[in-house]
Amino acid sequence: MIPLTFAETGAENMVKKVGGNPETRRFLEELGFVAGSTVTVVNTMSGNVIVSIKDSRIAISEEMAAKIMI
Repeated sequence: MIPLTFAETGAENMVKKVGGNPETRRFLEELGFVAGSTVTVVNTMSGNVIVSIKDSRIAISEEMAAKIMI
């Protein structure tokens, strides 16, 4: 398992685990980052990671992306 921050741009990955405190995990799970879901890194810019998940594009901070294991 590696953090989402190390994923290749354009590669489709499966979320294996979401870490962090309960509040952070709940926030990420509400965005669709749950174990078994598919996520693709679209771009990284200015400390943010833009991902495609569940037919949506979401920008999350590198700190949040580091808590998502693929």
